[in-house]
Amino acid sequence: MIGVGILQPVAVLAAWTMVMWWWMYGVRVPAMGKVSLSPEEQSRLTGAKLDEMLPPNVQWKAHNYNHLHEAPTVFYAVALLLAVAGGGDGLAAQLGWAYTVLRIVHSLIQATVNKVMLRFAVFALSSFVLMALVVLALIAVF
Repeated sequence: MIGVGILQPVAVLAAWTMVMWWWMYGVRVPAMGKVSLSPEEQSRLTGAKLDEMLPPNVQWKAHNYNHLHEAPTVFYAVALLLAVAGGGDGLAAQLGWAYTVLRIVHSLIQATVNKVMLRFAVFALSSFVLMALVVLALIAVF
C-alpha cells in the first residue's frame, strides 16, 4: 500500500496511550484506597478535588493521560488523511515518528519528574512537528 508509513507511529502512540492508562490506574487506585471517602463524597469527586487529595506524582500520570487525548487527536486525523491521500510515506512518516517519540518523552517527563519548562520545550517541539504534518496534509489534498 502506498502512503501508509505514517500509520506505524500512529499505532505506537495509540499503544503508548494505553500504557499510560495502565500506569495511571496502577498508581491511582492504590492511592485512592488510602483516602477515606463516603459513597456520597466519591460521587462528587472532580479532577480538582482529586488534585487536592492525591499526591502530585500520582496525578501527573492522570494529567498526562488526558494530554494524550488533546493534541494527538489532531495527529491521528492528519496521519489518516495523509495515508488515505497517499502522502504518508517518506518525510511524513519520519515526522510521524518524531511526533510519537516526542510525545512519549513528554509523557515520561510529566509522569516522573514533571519539570514544567522541560516538558513545555518537548511539547512545543512536538507541536512544531505536528504543524509540519498539517502543512504536508494541506499539500496532499490541495
